[in-house]
Amino acid sequence: MDEREIIEGCLGGKAASNRAMVETYGTLVLSVALNVIGNRQDAEDVCQETFLQVFRRLDRYDRERSFKTWLLTIAYRRSLDMLRKKRRFAEFSVRARFEPAVLGRPGDIDPADPAPLPSKLLEALSPRERTALCLWANEGYTAKDISEVLACSASTARVYLFNARRKIKALLENDHGLLQNG
Repeated sequence: MDEREIIEGCLGGKAASNRAMVETYGTLVLSVALNVIGNRQDAEDVCQETFLQVFRRLDRYDRERSFKTWLLTIAYRRSLDMLRKKRRFAEFSVRARFEPAVLGRPGDIDPADPAPLPSKLLEALSPRERTALCLWANEGYTAKDISEVLACSASTARVYLFNARRKIKALLENDHGLLQNG
């Protein structure tokens, strides 16, 4: 089934088309959510919410736009919503005198932590920088494509990419000595 057939089937209420959409785009949506949130369980929740929203609003999809970009925009915004919700809960916990979560400064990398280095490097980036970098590196998106997902200009998307690469390079050079000077 191609993209157009999947969309038409979903609009027609065909369960097989709904399954085909999730099978076709599920990994991509999960990847974007995981890159923004950094937690698989929350990313899976975002993935489900994304597809629920897509199925509810598919009749509003503008067929002049790229479907994949439209879908990833929803996934990205849902991911940011999840981050905001988690932040609000953490703030509430502190105010309610629960034991607060141990949070380091953004960009802190603990070499004793068993998490793989690439995920630690990605945690040092802002959600927009992580999303831009992952869409560029993993999906081959251009700055224009990334700008549509992030709802910003193409030049701003290029700035996010530049900053993400600069931060990762600096962390590798300064904190780990993994890159040679030059």
